[in-house]
Amino acid sequence: MVDALLGATLALALLGAVTVVALEDPPAFAVAFGAYGLALATTWAVLRAPDVALTEAAVGAGVTTALLLAVLRRTGALATVTETRTGLRVRPATALTAAGTALALGATVPALPAFGDPETPPFRRVVPFYLADAPRLGIDNVVTAILVVYRGFDTFGEIVVVFAAGVAAAVVLREVVA
Repeated sequence: MVDALLGATLALALLGAVTVVALEDPPAFAVAFGAYGLALATTWAVLRAPDVALTEAAVGAGVTTALLLAVLRRTGALATVTETRTGLRVRPATALTAAGTALALGATVPALPAFGDPETPPFRRVVPFYLADAPRLGIDNVVTAILVVYRGFDTFGEIVVVFAAGVAAAVVLREVVA
């Protein structure tokens, strides 16, 4: 089940990447890029890396799409495109991509283990290691040992990425609003 789901999310990400490259319409490009980031986030969730999935969803799909749309608005590219259109048209490929993304996200939820389930395969191997290794490091709290010693560099890197994305979004959005 996981292999099929992983294949589907990777195929969706590949489809998103090809769509991004093929599009010439700037707003459509921005939306397709957001869908591509969402497909990557789903792939990370299937690979049981929820922290990376959340970061990819926030930065890759959320902030990046907002920044692209803000830049299009600031440069006037968004206004010229929307002014020339005379009605809402949904292309079949766009509807299919949106439906595929929704299905991939919906299929991910049942594949996730129950919250806190001690029988989840990673927990069976990792938890005994952390419980045995934390006192050797001189840290009484096992959660602190995991966060500081084992996840410190990864967490620091994610914080830097999210902070940089937030600063960039604030700068661009301040320029757009002003």
